[in-house]
Amino acid sequence: MATGNENFWLNVSRYPRYLITFIFGTFYVIYDWVKPLAKERPLFLGLVLTFMVALFMFMYFTLEAMLGISTVQF
Repeated sequence: MATGNENFWLNVSRYPRYLITFIFGTFYVIYDWVKPLAKERPLFLGLVLTFMVALFMFMYFTLEAMLGISTVQF
């Protein structure tokens, strides 16, 4: 029975490393895609960055409203 628990916790401890690797890999792929386009068309880089910031803000405010999280305490 102890062997099963050890394997379980070993498996659970791998998830944070997988999450970090997945996030960095996603950002690397986006960076690798945008880098050549930024040299050719600087305006395109500005539009892509603006879109990404707007998308992040949209997701942040949507999740904040859905979960009822408020950063301001009255």
